[in-house]
Amino acid sequence: MAEHDTTGGRDDLAELVDAAQDGDRAAFDELVRRTYVDTYTLAFRLTSHEEDARDVVQEAYLRAWKAIGRFRGDAQFTTWLYRITANAAYTHVQKRRRQRTVPLDDVHDPAETRLDTSPEIVADSTAGLEELAVALDRLPDTLRQIIVLKDVYGLPHETIAHETGISVAAAKVRLHRARKRLRDLLYDGIDPGRSEHAV
Repeated sequence: MAEHDTTGGRDDLAELVDAAQDGDRAAFDELVRRTYVDTYTLAFRLTSHEEDARDVVQEAYLRAWKAIGRFRGDAQFTTWLYRITANAAYTHVQKRRRQRTVPLDDVHDPAETRLDTSPEIVADSTAGLEELAVALDRLPDTLRQIIVLKDVYGLPHETIAHETGISVAAAKVRLHRARKRLRDLLYDGIDPGRSEHAV
């Protein structure tokens, strides 16, 4: 999650965090204002639904306010908030969609293959960005979440596994499947009448 360097940048953000930890609600409200866009963007990418994203954002900030006293500063505040948001999104999606899961722990670790055409390259043009967004939306929730966490936010497999409640091996398998599905969508074109939500 990118921190917006406005009126003081990171140092000012750290001061707001300190004040919020002391119970200053106005300081926390300012933290919400400065991080809302990134938080909502992440929530929307993980849920692919505006109303769900708003619910996730609300839950994430509620959790953050309750837990900010335990924030130790080992990572940036925005990284900490991102993890809360990802966890809230996962919980929300699991409640909304009771998808059947397939055990993946016993699957051999696949080779680490990235998209031949990375999201960054695809996003060089407006049309490419739109295609990428549509392709991501076509992915099942579980696959979209993994690819966003890894390829958009650059989290390690261990963190992804922890945040999604699966093993590291399962996270790698899902990432492999997600990249292949997304690559196929980008290369073969997206059929508006075809649903990608059947796994």
